[in-house]
Amino acid sequence: MNLVRRRKASETEKPSVSDSKTTNEGGEEEEEEEDDDDKNKKSKKAVTKKKKRKVEEKGKWSCVDSCCWFIGCICTIWWFLLLLYNAMPASFPQYVTEAITGPLPDHPGVKLRKEGLTAKHPVVFVPGIVTGGLELWEGHQCADGLFRKRLWGGTFGEVYKRPLCWVEHMSLDNETGMDPPGIRVRPVTGLVAADYFAPGYFVWAVLIANLAHIGYEEKTMYMAAYDWRISFENTEVRDQTLSRIKSNIELLVATNGGKKAVIIPHSMGALYFLHFMKWVEAPAPMGGGGGSDWCSKHIKAVMNIGGPFLGVPKAVSGLFSAEAKDIAVARAIAPGFLDNDLFRLQTLQHVMRMSRTWDSTMSMIPKGGDIIWGGLDWSPEEGYVPSKKRQRNNGTQIAEQNETGSQVSQTKRGNYGRIISFGKDVAEADSSEIEMIDFRDAVKGSNVANTTCRDVWTEYHDMGIEGIRAVAEYKVYTAGSILDLLYFVAPKMMARGSAHFSYGIADDLDDPKYKHYKYWSNPLETKLPNAPEMEIYSMYGVGIPTERAYIYKLSPSAECYIPFQIDTSAKGENEDSCLKDGVYAVDGDETVPVLSAGFMCAKGWRGKTRFNPSGIRTYIREYDHAPPANLLEGRGTQSGAHVDIMGNFALIEDILRVAAGATGEDLGGDRVYSDIFKWSEKIKLPL
Repeated sequence: MNLVRRRKASETEKPSVSDSKTTNEGGEEEEEEEDDDDKNKKSKKAVTKKKKRKVEEKGKWSCVDSCCWFIGCICTIWWFLLLLYNAMPASFPQYVTEAITGPLPDHPGVKLRKEGLTAKHPVVFVPGIVTGGLELWEGHQCADGLFRKRLWGGTFGEVYKRPLCWVEHMSLDNETGMDPPGIRVRPVTGLVAADYFAPGYFVWAVLIANLAHIGYEEKTMYMAAYDWRISFENTEVRDQTLSRIKSNIELLVATNGGKKAVIIPHSMGALYFLHFMKWVEAPAPMGGGGGSDWCSKHIKAVMNIGGPFLGVPKAVSGLFSAEAKDIAVARAIAPGFLDNDLFRLQTLQHVMRMSRTWDSTMSMIPKGGDIIWGGLDWSPEEGYVPSKKRQRNNGTQIAEQNETGSQVSQTKRGNYGRIISFGKDVAEADSSEIEMIDFRDAVKGSNVANTTCRDVWTEYHDMGIEGIRAVAEYKVYTAGSILDLLYFVAPKMMARGSAHFSYGIADDLDDPKYKHYKYWSNPLETKLPNAPEMEIYSMYGVGIPTERAYIYKLSPSAECYIPFQIDTSAKGENEDSCLKDGVYAVDGDETVPVLSAGFMCAKGWRGKTRFNPSGIRTYIREYDHAPPANLLEGRGTQSGAHVDIMGNFALIEDILRVAAGATGEDLGGDRVYSDIFKWSEKIKLPL
């Protein structure tokens, strides 16, 4: 009982919470309220700081996240569409296409097999720049797990998985133009080296399949794969590629009953094989020691597809500002996307630093100077109008043209000879009105790199503001002054390039200096081999606007980025204008202008000339571009685009007929849609 009473007493004596609060109003209660307020304030501040930190982190990484998601979405959609395409019945695309356009013609291989054509001459493919696969044989730690995996020509997954590592391994040594220490990237061998550039994007695959229809197989075909990044002569020094090509052609001829080979180069491969034909004749150790009759004994025909024999203006813009029309337009559509950090990279600077180590790009700088490409006041293609239509012609004469279209006059017209102009007004002004301040003696200033920028070193950082301004104040550059410009802005690159390539016109081809390999890929400074029975074809697309000259401006952020960029705001005054998005266009295959692809076969090599002393027969085969009729037709069977032309049925049929024994005369001689003969006559080149 006592215990119970004590408990009740203690319960009744225990003050309530409210009582305690009221009884301690003057003292302890105030302290407790203050403590609670402090805790609330601190918790609110902590929450606010966390929110700010999240916002800052979100803003800080939003660029990288957006880029990753964007590329990831593109890849996902691409693979999904590819999966659907491969999952559908093989006959479905043909069924839909035939329902829209009518019955499709047989593939060239099937058609010619029905005619009774069979494999005869062995075939050698020579891929061009960037189309051949490259794989890793030795690399740095960041490339672990990539042994013999493709760094170029494949899924390109490594580009966005580890971009800095990929750029590092795809770059060459800036001093030697060869492998950097600890890195070995080598060409993929075999027909798979360049059959597909990426899954679903064919290069040589369609042609190979059609050759197979008339009896060709791997023992009668050879892919002359090489590392397209390094100079032509260095492919022999490092990999003995030229020797391998020589041995394989000799083996193909010997194992096919002595039948000569048909060589099919594409793009830069045409220049590479031109170099090979001089190398194989030249005595060792500089050459292959095959003798002056080697080509005559082993080669039936050289069928060049989209060959940039005289170079391409697109190479100038690529070396000068790491852009061409497509990059410039993308930059205009999404300002800052290519200039700012992409995967923590300053994208165009990395592209420039990497591509300037590739000596092969310098083989495509325009050759022949102002004599070929025009000067301040003239150009061979002057008067060209994109909308002009032509009629088909199977003879050797110029195709008929719409005279009314050729006479269209423009009050203001840029001159194609001005390959680079700083400002539209400069491109259109009379040469007497242009005040050009010579940049060659300009003093290069101190490093312009801004410490607030995440700088990727380029040679522009050594020029300084004064050097950059001097380039812009010269105002206009023709093919003759482009070389001086590139020597000024990229001296290390041009020092390497000048040791392997030349861009002039020979005065005397018998001069002993032209025995050096640096002249062998320039058709204006070398002779064709002594092989009168051999044939040379120039096969290329026409009817697509192709880059010819550019309007530039100074970049507003020159201290952080590449100081020059194409001025995409410069446009023509009417729909017939050749100027769009800061680029003047002429007829071509979207990459190589007609002048570069066709001049040598139209005039420089035609008949017996000093460049063709044995009178090798030359033919021009042009393919007028026609886009695909529908999406299921893929890239089209009548495309004239630089790479898509590899699936052009007319081109494939021409190749198959020659491989089966036909000559150029059997094909009907020249087939011309462009004004190549007319433009060639305007060029006063001593023959």
